[in-house]
Amino acid sequence: MKIIVPMAGRGSRLRPHTLTTPKPLVKIAGKPIVHRLVEDLAAMSDEKLDEIAFVIGDFGEIVEKELIGIAESLGAKGTIYYQDEPLGTAHAILCAGDSMDGNIIVAFADTLFKADFSIDKFEDGIIYTQKVEDPSAFGVVKLNNDGFITDFVEKPQEFVSDQAIIGIYYFKEGERLKAELQYLVDNKIMNDGEYQLTGALENLKAKGARLKPGTVEEWLDCGNKDAIVNTNQRYLTYIEDQELVHDSAEMDNVVLISPVYVGANVKIKNAVVGPYVSVGSDTIIENSVVQNSIVQEYSDIRKVNIENSVVGNHVVYRGRSKDLSIGDFTSVKE
Repeated sequence: MKIIVPMAGRGSRLRPHTLTTPKPLVKIAGKPIVHRLVEDLAAMSDEKLDEIAFVIGDFGEIVEKELIGIAESLGAKGTIYYQDEPLGTAHAILCAGDSMDGNIIVAFADTLFKADFSIDKFEDGIIYTQKVEDPSAFGVVKLNNDGFITDFVEKPQEFVSDQAIIGIYYFKEGERLKAELQYLVDNKIMNDGEYQLTGALENLKAKGARLKPGTVEEWLDCGNKDAIVNTNQRYLTYIEDQELVHDSAEMDNVVLISPVYVGANVKIKNAVVGPYVSVGSDTIIENSVVQNSIVQEYSDIRKVNIENSVVGNHVVYRGRSKDLSIGDFTSVKE
């Protein structure tokens, strides 16, 4: 089994946090979004995970080494590919064409999910979906009476289906998908200036591939600040039975309201933290109340009362009660 992770986008909706950190490397409960994504995908398959191929932009050597390390932590080879132009989902996947053979999972690195099932590797393809209240904001699938996909409809203005595509796909033969992606590019078949994965899926289906939906229990968006705070909340709920407070953390007159993640070398004093808070390693929190928030690494916050907030890395903050979204290397003293 191989996993292809297209992640070259700029993450503009999550600024200022993505000005210095690619969105898939923003941390949820101490691990980057993309790390949690591939970890969960690996757990869904009973096949050995051979390779994780990351399709990135110009993120730099440090990011590339981190991604390779994520793959190796799961016992897989890590491979880096580049998408130099934003030419759509089909183009992004095709950039990893050299890794597209045999069983593959394609997963876009801007979402997390909760599921309780194993991938059926004998299906031609599985398109993972979730039921949504407003299908007009999503790409959806239509099904026949046998439960196979008959159509892909992008942002339907009239109701055709409430099964939204979440951006995770399984293919039994990666070579077949690669051929259809290449066909789109070779023939310049574009939609609004981009090569779309749904075009390749339609061609696969027309040539006899039987594509089925796979339903996840919960689909967690990581697109903007409020979404990532909610995702952190839900993910902490999933893992609250794990040991979430690092042994090296120092606490003095602290009330922790579970679930709370506390990283290595964190120092918390005279504070109430939680519920639904993630505190990154080497961060200091003093004389504060922090609820339903993410505070990343090497930050120093004091005399605050915050909730529904994301505080970046290397932030120094002193101030009033606020709903915060502070990027890396910011200093605010009020």
